[in-house]
Amino acid sequence: MNVRPIRTEADYQAALGEIERLYDATPNTPQGDRLEVLTTLVEAYERRHYSIPAPDPIEAIRYYMESRGLSRRDIEPYIGSRARVAEVLNRRRPLSLEMIRRLHAGLDIPAEILIQPYVAA
Repeated sequence: MNVRPIRTEADYQAALGEIERLYDATPNTPQGDRLEVLTTLVEAYERRHYSIPAPDPIEAIRYYMESRGLSRRDIEPYIGSRARVAEVLNRRRPLSLEMIRRLHAGLDIPAEILIQPYVAA
């Protein structure tokens, strides 16, 4: 199979080109196996060199609201009163641990995102 580690940007670009060439390879064939191995190597390289920081918790809530067509009223059960929702979304009140738990359980927003520090207003 002759696959080697991805150590440089040039290795990375070459691996991406090879993945593109093998994209339609049938699983459990030599080409499919090569595609699987290259994909794993590229993912490892990207995790090391192109890590994506966790999103801002308030922006994550806004994204979840927008992507699911939720209004501020729809998230009141998770955050509190209408005034409390406004305070949180306008960054005047931090998320409490209980809010984080309810948002995670009710909207399936990852708790790891919600506990990140963020800039208040």
